[in-house]
Amino acid sequence: MITVQGLGKSYGSTVAVDDLSFEVLDGQVTGFLGPNGSGKSTSMRLMLGLDFGAGSTSFDGTSLREAPSTSQTVGAHLDAKSFHPKRTARNHLRMLGQEARVSTQRVDEVIDLLGLESVARKGPGGFSLGMAQRLGLAGAILAKPRNLILDEPANGLDPQSIHWLRDFLKSYAAEGNAVLVSSHLLSEMQLMADRVVVIAKGRLIADDSMASLMSQGNGAGAVVRTDSASIDQLRTTLVAEGYQLENQGSDSIKVLDATTDVVGRLAHHAGVPVLELAAKQASLESVFLELTDSEQGFRTGGSQ
Repeated sequence: MITVQGLGKSYGSTVAVDDLSFEVLDGQVTGFLGPNGSGKSTSMRLMLGLDFGAGSTSFDGTSLREAPSTSQTVGAHLDAKSFHPKRTARNHLRMLGQEARVSTQRVDEVIDLLGLESVARKGPGGFSLGMAQRLGLAGAILAKPRNLILDEPANGLDPQSIHWLRDFLKSYAAEGNAVLVSSHLLSEMQLMADRVVVIAKGRLIADDSMASLMSQGNGAGAVVRTDSASIDQLRTTLVAEGYQLENQGSDSIKVLDATTDVVGRLAHHAGVPVLELAAKQASLESVFLELTDSEQGFRTGGSQ
């Protein structure tokens, strides 16, 4: 796993990263979120030793400098244009594979896996952003590293490619690897990540499982639908129990901070027919906006 301890970086009087500590666990995709200018990219560069600053990062208990093979320890993709524009995509990957003595067979395997066959003999200078992202990810996974660090890998990808990326990263993590991914696509991150680290102004404000984080957000509850003749009775019953309600139409109510079990039992005891009952989670977007709304709203959730 990846262990980050006390990362710090300042540019003059501006603090970009402020005593940042968290873990990226094996077997999970960890989402790394924050507003623009929050310090995500700087933090990733510090983790990889690409920038100077305070703190330390270990990969499976070892610093990157002491690792026998850097590319087998961590694969990184931070910049979609980090290649020579005229060197072919295949030769680019062959060059990256030298440090870990990656075979030509593995290069071809990754080209096939990332859908780069049609451009393998072309220089990436003319690649679209989406194709450049694929080449960057190919380089990151080439040596089958135990850890992945990816900065906005879904930028420029079409919906089908984003779906593929989500499934691929979840599968890669499921093999026992640690995966850290930053993204502004919060709806996609909600589907992909097992855990979420949120920073703002360089400081940690949340580090929790996705499920726990969603349960803390405003808007969670249960939506119940009955017939129009029973809706007033259902509303009276729920208000009497102290629940806050939101109308969802002429025959539906959202019961805030309630489980489907509780709402179902209350409706049954009141003799109200239940035509539909479903849990309603807060969205990652709403939780993220709550967390990053203002300095007064910053909070740290969960254990590290």
